Amino acid sequence: MNLSALSLRDLEYVVAVAELRHFGRAAERCAVSQPSLSAQIRKLEEALGLSLFERTSRKVLLTPRGEAIVAQARVVLEEARRLLALADGSGGALTGRLRLAAIHTLGPYLFPHILPPLREAWPDLTLILSEGRTDSLLEELRDGRLDAVLLALPVETDGLVAEPLFFEPFLLAHPAGHRLCSSPTLSLNDLDPSELLLLEEGHCLRDQALAACGLSARGGGVHATGLETLRHMVAAGAGCTLMPLLATQGEAGRTASVGGLVDYRPFDASSNGARPPGRVIGLVWRASDPRDRGLRDLAALLHRVMPAGTGPVLS
Repeated sequence: MNLSALSLRDLEYVVAVAELRHFGRAAERCAVSQPSLSAQIRKLEEALGLSLFERTSRKVLLTPRGEAIVAQARVVLEEARRLLALADGSGGALTGRLRLAAIHTLGPYLFPHILPPLREAWPDLTLILSEGRTDSLLEELRDGRLDAVLLALPVETDGLVAEPLFFEPFLLAHPAGHRLCSSPTLSLNDLDPSELLLLEEGHCLRDQALAACGLSARGGGVHATGLETLRHMVAAGAGCTLMPLLATQGEAGRTASVGGLVDYRPFDASSNGARPPGRVIGLVWRASDPRDRGLRDLAALLHRVMPAGTGPVLS
């Protein structure tokens, strides 16, 4: 195959279909008609002498060889973006499109807080927001499907940059009228492990809650699929849980308190002055991203506008 037959636009089409698993939605993302996108991908497949996708009436799947081609296409596109950043003199500033994701237990509560200042700072930046679990988000980040992720630190940072933003404390969410309501102080030692409700395996918040309470991976007998389900389980009187501060604030926190059936209470600082249980929230991106300077500017902005009730990250 001659290089002249390969275009970056064709690679964008292929990557879009691979990510969305749908030719129509991929065409919308690429601002082209579906017949044109399909024809270009067919042309590329013929030039490469292989099929990139399995096409059925219900879904689109990558072929084994297609997976390798898409992975390399992402590398080529990132290097092309690096070239453009050098050429336009932006010096790594944030321009064009930014695919920003957050873990499920953070995104719905942090995005409303950070979007206004972010949009003010970069009015021409096109934001594509999503959510997921830590492992899948890091995989998508390394593969080039995401540009930056907001999650709880620490994480494995080989090839990545992780910038701490703020400390988010955990509150105790318990049913209204619970025995701990009358306790003058509150520490983790006051919790009954048999009452502890957790998210299902795969959520980093589950691991953080277990670690804070000094329990094994098998601790807690009742699990929830998501944070809002967990909150409603507390409202139903099934037990108590550790709730991230941001999930208790604003409209989401008020609405999901289920008519006053859930109370939130902060933990007291320990006798030696140590912080109450919580997590460090950070922004993570690829070290190879040509927009490194812009992403550092983004991290600095997010640090400046840290939500009320959170605190600085202690070294």
